[in-house]
Amino acid sequence: MVPAMKLLLVEDDPSMQTALQRTLTKRGMEVVVCGDGLLALERWKKSPPDVVMLDLTLPGMDGLLVLEEARRSGLGTPVLILTARGTVGDRVMGLNSGADDYLPKPFDLDELEARLRALHRRRAPAGQPAAVDPGIGGLHWDRQSGAIHFRDEILELAPREAALLQALLARPGHAVPKERLFELVFPGEADVQYEAIEVVVYRLRKKLAHTGVKLVTLRGLGYLLKAGE
Repeated sequence: MVPAMKLLLVEDDPSMQTALQRTLTKRGMEVVVCGDGLLALERWKKSPPDVVMLDLTLPGMDGLLVLEEARRSGLGTPVLILTARGTVGDRVMGLNSGADDYLPKPFDLDELEARLRALHRRRAPAGQPAAVDPGIGGLHWDRQSGAIHFRDEILELAPREAALLQALLARPGHAVPKERLFELVFPGEADVQYEAIEVVVYRLRKKLAHTGVKLVTLRGLGYLLKAGE
């Protein structure tokens, strides 16, 4: 049996809390609710969920600050921002702070579920026997925290760079199709051009330069990681 997705819902509106918890639980998710930014960050660190759904306007600590602090702490859990702040500027700010996806209120519940499940597919299911991948060339992905290490150093990666590298580390030495990488790096983003994956690849290559691990393009096949010789 596939374990249920463990979702941390950070939302301070009681009616929204109740409605979302009831609906998403019926759809097979384990939902933990928290209405305070500081408490949510503490819970996130203590027991990392599979996905975090984060409102921006919160008591205790603003949602963007919660997200920034989580990323600084090495928490790589996929995050969906859910908020009434629907402007492009707010969306860009959230994504730059480390969010993986953004859904403004009001929203369609089917779309919300689809986006959450797309984010969940990025990481290993709860209960995986191995929390850390074997890795390649000194690079290792800690599936529990989401952090990627080079030897004893945590790599500073943007969320899309991390999603791309995680997908490649899941199959070190094997080509991952460009189409699959696009789905993982830009889940549910129909307005993003297909070539945008090449920009993420370019940025990631620069950040891997000091590791000796090469991100190789195989024309017609996709991309793979190759340990330096």
